[in-house]
Amino acid sequence: MINQALGNLFIVAAPSGAGKSSLIAALLEYSAQNKLSNPAQLSVSHTTRAPREGEVNAKHYHFTSIEDFEALIEQDAFYEYAKVFGNYYGTSKEAISDKLSQGIDVFLDIDWQGARQIKAVNPDVVSIFILPPSIESLRERLIGRGKDSSDVIDKRMQEAVSEMSHYKEFDYLVVNDDFEQALSDFVSIVNGQSLKANKQQARHAELLASLTGK
Repeated sequence: MINQALGNLFIVAAPSGAGKSSLIAALLEYSAQNKLSNPAQLSVSHTTRAPREGEVNAKHYHFTSIEDFEALIEQDAFYEYAKVFGNYYGTSKEAISDKLSQGIDVFLDIDWQGARQIKAVNPDVVSIFILPPSIESLRERLIGRGKDSSDVIDKRMQEAVSEMSHYKEFDYLVVNDDFEQALSDFVSIVNGQSLKANKQQARHAELLASLTGK
C-alpha cells in the first residue's frame, strides 16, 4: 500500500549548546528558498499558557484552555504532552498529519524523552541527534553565550552528558564541528527521506504508470 503522507516527520534533539536551533533555522531558511525536496516547518505545539507579547496563535503556539486541552488528552489527540509550571504543552497528532498530507516536512524540537514517546506511537518518525565535536567545545560554547553563571554551566554540562548518553536511540547523528558541513549533512538526511521509493511512488504515481504501463 502506498504511503499517502508525502511529508516526513522529523525529531531533532541535542544537548544545550550543540547548535540545534541554529541548524534548524538554517534548514528552514533553505526551505523558504525552495532548496529542499519538500517544504519544511517547525511543529507548532498546543499550550494552555497565555500568549506573550508578540505571539500569534497558530504561528508560535496553538493557544487553548485547560478544559479543551484535557478533553484532547482524553481523545488521545497528542503524540506527547507535559504539564510545566501549571500549564500544558503538547504535540497534536492531527495538526502534524495535516501538514504531512500536504507534502510538508515537520520538525519536532524535543528531548530524548519526548522522542521516545513519539517513536512509540509513530515508528515512521525520523530521529536526528546533534552532537558537539567535544566536551571542551560544548563548554566553550555555553560560556561564549555569556548568559549563565559557572554553576549553571556546570549543571548544563551534567545535563548534556546525560542527554548525549541516549544517542543510540536515534536514526542519524550529526556532529556540529564545522557548521556548513553539519548543515550539509542535515540537508542530506532530510532530502534523502523524500527520495525513498514509497514517497516517490505516491508523489509520481502518474509518471510511474505512464513509464511502466501499470
